[in-house]
Amino acid sequence: MTSVADTGVEWLTADEMQAWRAYIETFADLTNALERDLVDVGITLGDYQVLVYLSETEDRAMRMSDLAELLQLSPSGLTRRLDGLVAAGAVTRKGSLRDRRVMMAVLTPAGLAMLERCAPHHVASVRRHIFDHLDAEQVAAMATIFTAIAAGLADEHSRRSGTAT
Repeated sequence: MTSVADTGVEWLTADEMQAWRAYIETFADLTNALERDLVDVGITLGDYQVLVYLSETEDRAMRMSDLAELLQLSPSGLTRRLDGLVAAGAVTRKGSLRDRRVMMAVLTPAGLAMLERCAPHHVASVRRHIFDHLDAEQVAAMATIFTAIAAGLADEHSRRSGTAT
C-alpha cells in the first residue's frame, strides 16, 4: 500500500475503517430492503420521495427545477421520474401562474391518497430495518452523525458554488 508520506493523505484509523466499512456494506442492502418493501405496495422509493416532498409544500406544488434539486436529479431525470406518477394520476405538470416559463409538479388528490396508503408500509419498513435494531442512545447518535455530515456537505457545496457566507 502507498504510504501517507507518498500521498499526503491521512489514512483511516482502524476504528474509522470499521465505521466506513459498516456503512458502505450496509447502505445498498438497506436501500434495497426499503425499496423492496415499497414495491410490494406498488411504488418505488424514488416515487415515494416525490410524493412526500410535494405533500410537504404549500399548495402541494413545487417548481420542477426545485424538486429536481431536492431529489438530486437532472431535469430529464426528473421528467422520467414523474412520467409514471403522471400516468398514474398522482402528479400533474402545469405552468406556473406567476411565471409562464416555470413548470410546476403538483400532487393530485389521487397522489395524496397513494401517499397515505403507502406511508404506513414505509414507516413500518423503516422501523423494522433501522430503528428496531437501535436503542435511544444510538438513535440520538445517528441523528447527530447524519446532521453533522449533512452540514459538512452543505458547506462544501457552498464553497464550490461560491455561495459561502
